[in-house]
Amino acid sequence: MLQEFDDGVSLVFGGSGGIGAAIAMRIAQGGSDVAITYRGNKERADATAEEIEKLGVRCTTYQVDIAKKDQIVAAIEGAVSDHGRIHSVVVAAGSDIKQPFLAEVTDEQWEEVIDGDLNGFFRIVKNIIPHFRANDGGSLVHISSAGLGRTPPKDVLSVAPKAANEALVKYLAKEEGVHGIRANSVAVGVIETGIFKRLEAEGVFNDEWKQAVLNTLPIKHFGVPEDIAEAAAFFASNRSKYVTGQLLFVDGGYSV
Repeated sequence: MLQEFDDGVSLVFGGSGGIGAAIAMRIAQGGSDVAITYRGNKERADATAEEIEKLGVRCTTYQVDIAKKDQIVAAIEGAVSDHGRIHSVVVAAGSDIKQPFLAEVTDEQWEEVIDGDLNGFFRIVKNIIPHFRANDGGSLVHISSAGLGRTPPKDVLSVAPKAANEALVKYLAKEEGVHGIRANSVAVGVIETGIFKRLEAEGVFNDEWKQAVLNTLPIKHFGVPEDIAEAAAFFASNRSKYVTGQLLFVDGGYSV
């Protein structure tokens, strides 16, 4: 049988909660060690790591604000030191996105998502390439937005930087495939976790909004983190060895 993951570790940026934790757990279920990053909630990261290690693999944690290059580099170096080879990197970290119309976006809001979601992603890509090249390749998985397939109002702060990230994914796939490096993305629809739950609690995603979105979906319910985890684990694994440069929509058909 095909070994799902190569020896080594999968480094999951933003792996301490919500979608990231589900991805880390699914990769661990495939028998791989996992390294997860967190921005500020060490307690949640430690609890996530403890649950992952119940599966019989090792899980390490690193504090990373993806807007800061030195912390990205430290996490990569830490994962290599603690586990050896990094066979895959999943980027599930991002800013705490607000929901203004484009005309209402402030310079500060824009700069925050560009520094984190775009510049942070670039720095992760740029700093993992040398390790992948030196270790017979690897897989990078970007957790993106279904807004790239169908434009949702008031989501520009999420969708715009991820659109730029998609260009980076394609360049990584095109230029680094010769080194055994693959790059793919999972476009996320409405998933009942994380930012969705926060905005639901704040009344931004009220019953009227939720029903309006459900009316657009061929599959008549919202997703759960495990839906994204399965797609991300596929791209990170040896099951997708001949797949690169792709954007897979996991959105209940929202983008159809």
